[in-house]
Amino acid sequence: MKKILSLETLQLATLESQGLTQATPFGTGKDAVLNALEHLGYIQIDTLSIVERAHHHTLWTRIPDFQSDYLDELVEERKVFEYWFHAASYLPMQDFRYVLPQMLHIKQNESHYYKADKNVMEYVIDTIRAEGPKMARDFESKKDKAGSWWNWKPAKLALERLFIQGDLMISGRSGMQKTYDLTERVLPSSINTTEPTPIELAEYLVRTALRAYGFTTLKQITYLRKGEALKKNVNLVLQSLLEKGEIHQISIEGLPAVFIRSDIFEKSFESAKSDIRLLSPFDNAVIHRDRIKQVFDFDFRLECYVPKEKRQYGYFCLPILFGNTFIGRVDCKAHRKDKRFELIHLHIENTDIALELWLPSFVASVKRFALFNGCESLQISQVSPSGFKNLIHNALSR
Repeated sequence: MKKILSLETLQLATLESQGLTQATPFGTGKDAVLNALEHLGYIQIDTLSIVERAHHHTLWTRIPDFQSDYLDELVEERKVFEYWFHAASYLPMQDFRYVLPQMLHIKQNESHYYKADKNVMEYVIDTIRAEGPKMARDFESKKDKAGSWWNWKPAKLALERLFIQGDLMISGRSGMQKTYDLTERVLPSSINTTEPTPIELAEYLVRTALRAYGFTTLKQITYLRKGEALKKNVNLVLQSLLEKGEIHQISIEGLPAVFIRSDIFEKSFESAKSDIRLLSPFDNAVIHRDRIKQVFDFDFRLECYVPKEKRQYGYFCLPILFGNTFIGRVDCKAHRKDKRFELIHLHIENTDIALELWLPSFVASVKRFALFNGCESLQISQVSPSGFKNLIHNALSR
């Protein structure tokens, strides 16, 4: 029998799976950060700091009492590590073995992007082995050694190569400055370091996606992961789960074959709370643009990499989620020196929902987010449609 679910149920299922329908879906404090990472699979790291960086923002959205120190402490406690998921990310240490295939592939591939000098790599790793953890800046040349072969640029490249191929791990950070140490000194002895088989890796990716999103597609599971062999193995895992009844296949217009957890058909989802959530552009929930377009009818694209003259909405827009509806986006900037948070341009795109239903929650969310960014005052510069500006300005000024 063909399984049918309403669009609202699909929206609520994926938002609940993402931890965006409850106040404290993963608990509170530092434990909640680890719970969130183990559930979602990863949190993307980004260096942009127009507002609080993506990895902190994404966790703050789901953990009301989140503090940036929690991530640093979890890394120091060896419960979380940095590596690549589809991009630079924090991952739960329990999943370490599933990055081994990528590490080993890079180690054996001389044509990889990180073409570090082998002599520099040997020097760097010998120095860390003898002297302990190092940052890239620790390899800067002194004035009397200017031009030396081991100055910081090749050393930094060597550090990145040694990290990406698994000889080094990031043992801590000072802001965005990474500290590297030997993998054997960072990796807990209890961690399984057996390389997964291709099928085990495929199953890990499938189950991570289903747990974190409720339903998924082959394209989303293999996002930014190359190789026909991987796609073949993912398909084998999906077919096996279909046969076992753990998942079902459904149709969503605009998406290829969609696979959904069977338990979702048995659940009754309450309507999403009427709260506003300001999401990071790198939030796990919006990283798959085609999914957001088809399931939520929200066409989102981060425009900071687009030439200014071609931007439609702004440099760094945050999607605005109200319940299970994306009502718009807001281009923001935290002016930290004068502790001022600027809403450069608020775009209200769903005007079918009355302003009075979402404005109080929007004001509360913006004020809370401003404080999270170390800002004490708010400024709103532009609103579209412009007729809403005075109402929103007055509400934010109260």
